[in-house]
Amino acid sequence: MNRMLSALLVAGLFLWSASQVLAYKPAVVFDMGGKFDKSFNEGIWNGLEKFRKETGIKYREFEVTQEAQREQFLRKLARRGSDPVIAVGFAQAAALTKVAKEFPKTRFSIIDMVVDLPNVQSIIFKEHEGSFLVGVLAAMKSESSAVGFVGGMDIPLIHKFACGYVQGVKHINPSVVVYQKMTGTTPAAWNDPARGAQLAKAMYDSGADIVYAAAGGTGLGVLQAAADNNKLSIGVDSNQNHLQPGSVLTSMLKRVDVAAYEVFKTGYDGSWKPGFKILGLAEEGVGWSLDEHNSKLITSDMKNKVTQIRKDIISGNIQVHDYMSNNKCPVQ
Repeated sequence: MNRMLSALLVAGLFLWSASQVLAYKPAVVFDMGGKFDKSFNEGIWNGLEKFRKETGIKYREFEVTQEAQREQFLRKLARRGSDPVIAVGFAQAAALTKVAKEFPKTRFSIIDMVVDLPNVQSIIFKEHEGSFLVGVLAAMKSESSAVGFVGGMDIPLIHKFACGYVQGVKHINPSVVVYQKMTGTTPAAWNDPARGAQLAKAMYDSGADIVYAAAGGTGLGVLQAAADNNKLSIGVDSNQNHLQPGSVLTSMLKRVDVAAYEVFKTGYDGSWKPGFKILGLAEEGVGWSLDEHNSKLITSDMKNKVTQIRKDIISGNIQVHDYMSNNKCPVQ
Protein backbone atom coordinates (compact mmCIF):
# COMPACT_ATOMS: atom_id res chain seq x y z
CA MET A 1 0.00 0.00 0.00
CA ASN A 2 2.79 2.43 0.91
CA ARG A 3 4.54 1.75 -2.39
CA MET A 4 1.31 2.41 -4.25
CA LEU A 5 0.76 5.68 -2.42
CA SER A 6 4.33 6.73 -3.12
CA ALA A 7 3.94 5.91 -6.79
CA LEU A 8 0.69 7.88 -6.96
CA LEU A 9 2.35 10.82 -5.21
CA VAL A 10 5.28 10.80 -7.63
CA ALA A 11 2.92 10.54 -10.59
CA GLY A 12 0.83 13.40 -9.23
CA LEU A 13 3.88 15.60 -8.75
CA PHE A 14 5.04 14.77 -12.27
CA LEU A 15 1.68 15.69 -13.76
CA TRP A 16 1.55 18.90 -11.71
CA SER A 17 5.05 19.86 -12.86
CA ALA A 18 4.20 19.04 -16.47
CA SER A 19 1.05 21.15 -16.28
CA GLN A 20 3.08 24.05 -14.89
CA VAL A 21 5.50 23.82 -17.80
CA LEU A 22 2.68 23.67 -20.33
CA ALA A 23 0.87 26.60 -18.70
CA TYR A 24 3.93 28.86 -18.74
CA LYS A 25 4.16 30.73 -22.04
CA PRO A 26 6.93 33.36 -21.97
CA ALA A 27 7.73 35.41 -25.05
CA VAL A 28 10.06 38.06 -26.43
CA VAL A 29 9.98 40.71 -29.13
CA PHE A 30 13.50 41.38 -30.41
CA ASP A 31 14.12 44.81 -31.88
CA MET A 32 15.88 46.07 -35.00
CA GLY A 33 19.08 44.26 -35.87
CA GLY A 34 17.75 40.78 -35.13
CA LYS A 35 18.52 38.23 -32.46
CA PHE A 36 21.85 37.31 -34.07
CA ASP A 37 23.36 40.81 -34.16
CA LYS A 38 26.32 39.56 -32.03
CA SER A 39 25.57 42.39 -29.63
CA PHE A 40 22.48 43.64 -27.78
CA ASN A 41 19.71 41.42 -29.17
CA GLU A 42 21.95 38.37 -29.17
CA GLY A 43 22.75 38.96 -25.51
CA ILE A 44 19.02 38.76 -24.78
CA TRP A 45 18.77 35.58 -26.84
CA ASN A 46 21.65 33.98 -24.93
CA GLY A 47 19.87 34.58 -21.64
CA LEU A 48 16.59 33.15 -22.90
CA GLU A 49 18.32 30.13 -24.36
CA LYS A 50 19.91 29.46 -20.98
CA PHE A 51 16.44 29.43 -19.42
CA ARG A 52 15.08 27.13 -22.15
CA LYS A 53 17.91 24.65 -21.74
CA GLU A 54 17.58 24.59 -17.96
CA THR A 55 13.81 24.15 -17.86
CA GLY A 56 12.85 22.66 -21.21
CA ILE A 57 10.32 25.47 -21.60
CA LYS A 58 10.05 26.94 -25.07
CA TYR A 59 9.27 30.60 -25.66
CA ARG A 60 7.57 32.50 -28.45
CA GLU A 61 9.51 35.14 -30.32
CA PHE A 62 9.23 37.81 -32.95
CA GLU A 63 11.95 39.90 -34.62
CA VAL A 64 11.06 43.46 -35.54
CA THR A 65 12.09 44.57 -39.02
CA GLN A 66 9.67 47.50 -39.36
CA GLU A 67 8.72 50.01 -36.68
CA ALA A 68 4.96 49.30 -36.89
CA GLN A 69 5.60 45.66 -35.99
CA ARG A 70 6.48 46.45 -32.39
CA GLU A 71 2.90 47.14 -31.38
CA GLN A 72 1.54 44.38 -33.63
CA PHE A 73 3.79 41.72 -32.18
CA LEU A 74 3.29 42.73 -28.55
CA ARG A 75 -0.48 42.69 -28.97
CA LYS A 76 -0.43 39.37 -30.81
CA LEU A 77 1.57 37.71 -28.04
CA ALA A 78 -0.71 39.09 -25.33
CA ARG A 79 -3.79 37.85 -27.17
CA ARG A 80 -2.23 34.39 -27.43
CA GLY A 81 -1.78 34.28 -23.67
CA SER A 82 1.97 34.75 -23.56
CA ASP A 83 3.19 35.86 -20.13
CA PRO A 84 5.60 37.37 -19.30
CA VAL A 85 6.51 39.20 -22.51
CA ILE A 86 9.89 40.91 -22.93
CA ALA A 87 10.07 44.03 -25.09
CA VAL A 88 13.69 44.48 -26.16
CA GLY A 89 14.99 48.02 -26.48
CA PHE A 90 14.03 51.61 -25.72
CA ALA A 91 12.18 51.98 -29.02
CA GLN A 92 9.44 49.62 -27.86
CA ALA A 93 8.33 51.90 -25.02
CA ALA A 94 5.48 53.65 -26.86
CA ALA A 95 4.08 50.40 -28.24
CA LEU A 96 4.39 48.66 -24.89
CA THR A 97 2.66 51.50 -23.06
CA LYS A 98 -0.35 51.11 -25.32
CA VAL A 99 -0.50 47.31 -25.30
CA ALA A 100 0.16 46.93 -21.56
CA LYS A 101 -2.88 49.10 -20.84
CA GLU A 102 -5.00 46.88 -23.10
CA PHE A 103 -3.85 43.71 -21.30
CA PRO A 104 -3.53 44.68 -17.62
CA LYS A 105 -3.27 41.05 -16.47
CA THR A 106 -0.30 40.28 -18.72
CA ARG A 107 3.16 40.83 -17.27
CA PHE A 108 5.57 42.77 -19.46
CA SER A 109 9.26 43.57 -19.02
CA ILE A 110 11.06 46.18 -21.08
CA ILE A 111 14.84 46.35 -21.32
CA ASP A 112 16.53 49.73 -21.74
CA MET A 113 13.57 52.03 -21.02
CA VAL A 114 11.10 52.95 -18.28
CA VAL A 115 7.37 52.33 -18.69
CA ASP A 116 5.58 53.21 -15.47
CA LEU A 117 2.57 50.89 -15.41
CA PRO A 118 1.42 48.39 -12.74
CA ASN A 119 1.99 45.37 -14.99
CA VAL A 120 5.37 46.44 -16.42
CA GLN A 121 8.88 45.80 -15.15
CA SER A 122 11.45 48.30 -16.45
CA ILE A 123 15.10 47.24 -16.56
CA ILE A 124 17.77 49.84 -17.23
CA PHE A 125 21.55 49.84 -16.95
CA LYS A 126 24.31 52.19 -15.87
CA GLU A 127 26.10 52.02 -19.20
CA HIS A 128 28.13 55.09 -18.27
CA GLU A 129 29.86 53.13 -15.49
CA GLY A 130 30.92 50.27 -17.74
CA SER A 131 31.95 52.70 -20.46
CA PHE A 132 34.09 54.59 -17.95
CA LEU A 133 36.07 51.40 -17.31
CA VAL A 134 36.76 50.69 -20.98
CA GLY A 135 37.71 54.35 -21.38
CA VAL A 136 40.31 53.85 -18.66
CA LEU A 137 41.71 50.85 -20.51
CA ALA A 138 41.73 52.74 -23.81
CA ALA A 139 43.66 55.67 -22.35
CA MET A 140 46.21 53.37 -20.73
CA LYS A 141 46.70 51.37 -23.92
CA SER A 142 46.75 54.19 -26.47
CA GLU A 143 50.15 55.07 -27.89
CA SER A 144 48.93 57.94 -30.06
CA SER A 145 46.99 59.84 -27.35
CA ALA A 146 43.93 59.73 -29.60
CA VAL A 147 40.99 57.33 -29.41
CA GLY A 148 37.52 57.18 -30.92
CA PHE A 149 33.87 56.38 -30.32
CA VAL A 150 31.35 55.23 -32.95
CA GLY A 151 27.76 55.26 -31.78
CA GLY A 152 24.69 53.82 -33.43
CA MET A 153 21.50 55.86 -33.55
CA ASP A 154 21.96 59.44 -32.35
CA ILE A 155 19.92 59.25 -29.15
CA PRO A 156 20.57 60.16 -25.49
CA LEU A 157 21.14 56.52 -24.54
CA ILE A 158 24.12 56.20 -26.88
CA HIS A 159 25.47 59.57 -25.75
CA LYS A 160 25.36 58.01 -22.27
CA PHE A 161 27.87 55.37 -23.47
CA ALA A 162 30.02 58.04 -25.12
CA CYS A 163 30.04 60.35 -22.12
CA GLY A 164 31.06 57.58 -19.74
CA TYR A 165 33.83 56.53 -22.12
CA VAL A 166 35.22 60.05 -22.44
CA GLN A 167 35.18 60.48 -18.67
CA GLY A 168 37.18 57.28 -18.26
CA VAL A 169 39.71 58.34 -20.88
CA LYS A 170 40.14 61.81 -19.37
CA HIS A 171 40.41 60.38 -15.85
CA ILE A 172 43.65 58.71 -16.93
CA ASN A 173 44.95 61.38 -19.30
CA PRO A 174 43.09 64.68 -19.87
CA SER A 175 45.16 65.40 -22.98
CA VAL A 176 43.94 62.37 -24.95
CA VAL A 177 41.80 63.37 -27.95
CA VAL A 178 38.48 61.52 -28.28
CA TYR A 179 36.85 61.51 -31.74
CA GLN A 180 33.10 60.89 -31.68
CA LYS A 181 30.62 60.06 -34.44
CA MET A 182 27.08 58.71 -34.50
CA THR A 183 26.05 56.48 -37.41
CA GLY A 184 22.63 57.97 -38.12
CA THR A 185 19.30 59.23 -36.84
CA THR A 186 17.05 56.30 -37.80
CA PRO A 187 16.90 52.64 -36.65
CA ALA A 188 18.93 51.72 -39.75
CA ALA A 189 21.94 53.06 -37.81
CA TRP A 190 22.03 49.81 -35.82
CA ASN A 191 22.69 47.60 -38.81
CA ASP A 192 25.18 49.27 -41.14
CA PRO A 193 28.61 47.61 -40.72
CA ALA A 194 29.96 49.33 -43.84
CA ARG A 195 29.24 52.74 -42.37
CA GLY A 196 30.74 51.67 -39.06
CA ALA A 197 33.93 50.61 -40.81
CA GLN A 198 34.04 53.90 -42.72
CA LEU A 199 33.70 56.00 -39.58
CA ALA A 200 36.31 53.97 -37.71
CA LYS A 201 38.75 54.12 -40.64
CA ALA A 202 38.46 57.91 -40.68
CA MET A 203 39.32 58.02 -36.99
CA TYR A 204 42.29 55.70 -37.44
CA ASP A 205 43.50 57.85 -40.34
CA SER A 206 43.22 60.90 -38.06
CA GLY A 207 45.51 59.32 -35.48
CA ALA A 208 43.25 57.27 -33.21
CA ASP A 209 44.59 53.82 -32.38
CA ILE A 210 41.54 52.52 -30.46
CA VAL A 211 37.84 52.94 -31.32
CA TYR A 212 34.94 51.97 -29.06
CA ALA A 213 31.78 50.88 -30.90
CA ALA A 214 28.35 51.18 -29.27
CA ALA A 215 26.31 50.61 -32.39
CA GLY A 216 24.76 47.15 -32.46
CA GLY A 217 25.40 45.37 -35.75
CA THR A 218 27.09 48.48 -37.13
CA GLY A 219 29.83 47.96 -34.60
CA LEU A 220 30.92 44.81 -36.40
CA GLY A 221 32.28 47.07 -39.12
CA VAL A 222 34.31 48.97 -36.53
CA LEU A 223 35.83 45.73 -35.24
CA GLN A 224 36.65 44.68 -38.81
CA ALA A 225 38.23 48.06 -39.61
CA ALA A 226 40.46 47.75 -36.55
CA ALA A 227 41.66 44.32 -37.62
CA ASP A 228 42.21 45.46 -41.21
CA ASN A 229 44.23 48.50 -40.17
CA ASN A 230 46.30 46.87 -37.42
CA LYS A 231 44.54 48.97 -34.78
CA LEU A 232 42.40 48.18 -31.74
CA SER A 233 38.67 48.27 -31.11
CA ILE A 234 36.37 47.92 -28.11
CA GLY A 235 33.20 45.85 -28.37
CA VAL A 236 29.91 46.36 -26.58
CA ASP A 237 26.99 44.62 -24.85
CA SER A 238 28.06 41.00 -25.45
CA ASN A 239 31.65 39.82 -25.16
CA GLN A 240 32.89 40.49 -28.69
CA ASN A 241 36.57 39.74 -28.06
CA HIS A 242 36.40 36.52 -30.08
CA LEU A 243 35.08 38.22 -33.22
CA GLN A 244 38.48 39.70 -34.07
CA PRO A 245 40.93 38.00 -31.66
CA GLY A 246 43.96 40.10 -30.87
CA SER A 247 42.53 43.40 -32.08
CA VAL A 248 39.57 43.81 -29.69
CA LEU A 249 41.09 45.42 -26.60
CA THR A 250 38.03 44.50 -24.51
CA SER A 251 34.23 44.66 -24.60
CA MET A 252 31.95 46.72 -22.41
CA LEU A 253 29.63 44.08 -21.01
CA LYS A 254 26.00 44.98 -20.54
CA ARG A 255 24.44 41.92 -18.94
CA VAL A 256 21.18 41.91 -20.82
CA ASP A 257 21.53 38.13 -20.91
CA VAL A 258 21.21 37.98 -17.13
CA ALA A 259 18.33 40.45 -17.16
CA ALA A 260 16.39 38.46 -19.75
CA TYR A 261 17.05 35.16 -17.99
CA GLU A 262 15.80 36.63 -14.70
CA VAL A 263 12.56 37.84 -16.31
CA PHE A 264 11.66 34.33 -17.47
CA LYS A 265 12.93 32.68 -14.27
CA THR A 266 11.05 34.98 -11.89
CA GLY A 267 7.98 34.81 -14.09
CA TYR A 268 8.10 31.03 -13.74
CA ASP A 269 8.73 30.82 -9.99
CA GLY A 270 6.27 33.58 -9.12
CA SER A 271 8.75 36.18 -7.87
CA TRP A 272 8.45 38.53 -10.86
CA LYS A 273 7.62 42.07 -9.76
CA PRO A 274 6.69 45.24 -11.65
CA GLY A 275 8.61 48.45 -11.09
CA PHE A 276 12.18 49.47 -11.80
CA LYS A 277 15.49 47.60 -11.81
CA ILE A 278 18.72 49.56 -12.29
CA LEU A 279 21.85 47.50 -12.93
CA GLY A 280 25.31 48.99 -12.67
CA LEU A 281 28.77 47.91 -11.52
CA ALA A 282 27.58 47.17 -7.99
CA GLU A 283 24.91 44.82 -9.31
CA GLU A 284 27.31 43.33 -11.90
CA GLY A 285 24.99 44.60 -14.61
CA VAL A 286 27.88 46.16 -16.53
CA GLY A 287 31.60 45.50 -16.70
CA TRP A 288 34.48 44.68 -19.04
CA SER A 289 35.68 41.43 -20.56
CA LEU A 290 38.99 39.64 -20.14
CA ASP A 291 39.55 36.25 -21.76
CA GLU A 292 42.00 34.27 -23.87
CA HIS A 293 41.30 36.48 -26.90
CA ASN A 294 42.51 39.75 -25.33
CA SER A 295 44.65 38.69 -22.37
CA LYS A 296 47.87 39.61 -24.18
CA LEU A 297 46.58 43.15 -24.73
CA ILE A 298 45.81 43.86 -21.06
CA THR A 299 48.86 44.42 -18.86
CA SER A 300 48.86 43.74 -15.13
CA ASP A 301 49.04 47.50 -14.50
CA MET A 302 45.94 48.04 -16.63
CA LYS A 303 44.07 45.26 -14.87
CA ASN A 304 45.01 46.50 -11.41
CA LYS A 305 44.09 50.08 -12.27
CA VAL A 306 40.68 49.28 -13.70
CA THR A 307 39.95 46.95 -10.77
CA GLN A 308 40.66 49.73 -8.30
CA ILE A 309 38.62 52.26 -10.28
CA ARG A 310 35.70 49.83 -10.36
CA LYS A 311 35.83 49.68 -6.55
CA ASP A 312 36.03 53.47 -6.35
CA ILE A 313 32.96 53.89 -8.55
CA ILE A 314 30.97 51.41 -6.47
CA SER A 315 32.03 53.09 -3.23
CA GLY A 316 31.24 56.56 -4.56
CA ASN A 317 34.82 57.81 -4.45
CA ILE A 318 34.57 58.32 -8.21
CA GLN A 319 31.35 59.85 -9.53
CA VAL A 320 30.52 59.02 -13.15
CA HIS A 321 28.18 61.56 -14.71
CA ASP A 322 25.06 60.13 -16.35
CA TYR A 323 24.43 61.97 -19.61
CA MET A 324 20.72 61.23 -19.41
CA SER A 325 20.38 63.16 -16.17
CA ASN A 326 20.64 66.47 -18.07
CA ASN A 327 21.73 65.57 -21.63
CA LYS A 328 25.12 67.10 -21.06
CA CYS A 329 28.59 65.66 -20.66
CA PRO A 330 31.09 67.46 -18.41
CA VAL A 331 34.04 66.49 -20.62
CA GLN A 332 34.54 66.19 -24.37
